[in-house]
Amino acid sequence: MKVIVQKFGGTSLKSEDGRLRAVNHIKEAVSDGYKVVVVVSAMGRKGDPYATDTLLGLIGDRNRKVTSREYDLLVSCGESISSVVFSNLLLTEGLKATAYTGGQAGFMTTAEHSKARILEMKSERLMEELKTMDVVVVTGFQGVTKDGDVTTLGRGGSDTSAAALGAALTADMVDIFTDVEGIMTADPRIVEKARPLSIVTYNEVCNMAYQGAKVIHPRAVEIAMQAKIPMRIRSTYSSSTGTLVTSATGKITGEQVIDRVITGIAHVSGVTQIKVFAKEGQYDLQSRVFKAMAREGISVDFINISLTGVVYTVMEEMTERAVLTLNQMGYDPEIIQDCAKVSAVGAGMSGVPGVTAKIVESLARENIDILQSADSHTTIWVLVRQHDLSAAVNALHDVFHLHLAPGQELEEMKDQLQAEGKE
Repeated sequence: MKVIVQKFGGTSLKSEDGRLRAVNHIKEAVSDGYKVVVVVSAMGRKGDPYATDTLLGLIGDRNRKVTSREYDLLVSCGESISSVVFSNLLLTEGLKATAYTGGQAGFMTTAEHSKARILEMKSERLMEELKTMDVVVVTGFQGVTKDGDVTTLGRGGSDTSAAALGAALTADMVDIFTDVEGIMTADPRIVEKARPLSIVTYNEVCNMAYQGAKVIHPRAVEIAMQAKIPMRIRSTYSSSTGTLVTSATGKITGEQVIDRVITGIAHVSGVTQIKVFAKEGQYDLQSRVFKAMAREGISVDFINISLTGVVYTVMEEMTERAVLTLNQMGYDPEIIQDCAKVSAVGAGMSGVPGVTAKIVESLARENIDILQSADSHTTIWVLVRQHDLSAAVNALHDVFHLHLAPGQELEEMKDQLQAEGKE
């Protein structure tokens, strides 16, 4: 049995046109001999009647008295509605289809409501259903505990659901359908010359997702990577195959042949930098600071540790709580608000000299101050002021020629040399 998993997000399902386009993608897969497991999100966004945020508005944040268990019962309704509406449409279009909740599809999770983790996939019932059905529509974002309580997987949970089903069913492919053509070299709202990527590695897209690219949730990529299930990021409104996410090993074709140093530029806005300096003779500053942040539920990022102190970032909404906590500990931190984290991501940068120099030089040309930096084998991060974000992302996109398709950079260099009479 050939199985493919297709996930459709809320923006794809909010209108009749979007739902019909989704059906066409499913019909194409069925005609190619696949059994299709469809994962659906709640229809639409805040303001649309069945969107998750709209459902939350029924109880409000301030006056909410229900427990987290009941909270999950409410927010899981959007996906349940989507699954039945979409199944009905598939039946109308002549396909054999049925709807399953996350629990019925085999998602066994922890009891951490609103942020549950998948413990086990029990997919026997789903596999049995696929013997007679063309399509099984599964509610994304949800599962059940061993006691039968409904849980949700947190934001991006439908992507995670799709990847987990792909792994459990040993699917040939997991397609993530959205409203964009695929993964872009940068945010097209900031970089006009950003272009779609035809292929990226699991590590690259995972890093881009963690660093601000919102096309797919990184948890989903990690699951697919562990199971070695290829993924595609595609547009519901196009026949394009989008971006293939796969391993860097094995047979290489197409864009993989190009020795691409940087794949894309990602960014996170609304960041605050915090510097805390050690008092004379104090050697446990770092542990004290980070334990305090953890106690207050403050997520820290971009950490630089030295003998004299520690520098790290928090999201802007956590700034006041972080500073208050440090003040109560007797520290007077230096803070810089309104910052942005810009990341250059590429599996090809490992061991390549000069990448950091290019980043520093390109930002210096734009008179952009680098407040902090860090690097790994596949990512180089810089912290800049928020008002420099657009210029920084465009500068890095330009310096690594990301606007050019593979192979075009060499041709452009030849043209430039010819124009200068140096070839």
